[in-house]
Amino acid sequence: MSSNHSPIKPGKLIIISGPSGSGKSTIVAKLLETCPLPLQLSVSATTRPPRPGEVHGKEYWFLSPEEFKEKQSQGEFLECKEVFGRGFWYGTLKEAVSSGLSAGKWVILEIDVQGALAVLDYDPKVITIFIDPGSMEQLEQRLRDRGTETKDAIQRRLQVASQEMGLKHHYRHSVINDQVDDAVTQVCRLLCQYDSRVVNQA
Repeated sequence: MSSNHSPIKPGKLIIISGPSGSGKSTIVAKLLETCPLPLQLSVSATTRPPRPGEVHGKEYWFLSPEEFKEKQSQGEFLECKEVFGRGFWYGTLKEAVSSGLSAGKWVILEIDVQGALAVLDYDPKVITIFIDPGSMEQLEQRLRDRGTETKDAIQRRLQVASQEMGLKHHYRHSVINDQVDDAVTQVCRLLCQYDSRVVNQA
């Protein structure tokens, strides 16, 4: 007798990134709610302290510097880096990604541009989408509106963002985030192009 259970088809790895303040977190959150694909967000690890309302294991895995360094020495990160020279580290845990892919999930990495380039070196088949804020003026306004950064921190982020905008040609796709709902629709439509079920039905 043949089994009725077909093997689970491995999922796909997706990178959604862009400058800090480009709105990628908002887009990813809405994408998870509305896009029909089996999407799953990979939760990153960080050594920075939680902001008000953030939950360990939901927004981030909040690790002590010692815990992070131990995982780094054991090669447990797909990518990791120190961000903005503040001593805070961020990283993508390999186990979180591989377990999701094995379960047939389309795993989203919401990471910065340097992290994206590191993952591309590891696996060039990754689906990459750059979230373009539209202009540096719009980006600066968004960062100020968040109210979570000092003036100096905003200037540092804008300097980094300017460099990151020059690297978007490394991505397969670029989506301008003028209106969040429109950007979410565009990203979902792009991802559906990679779904064999949708392609075969077309």
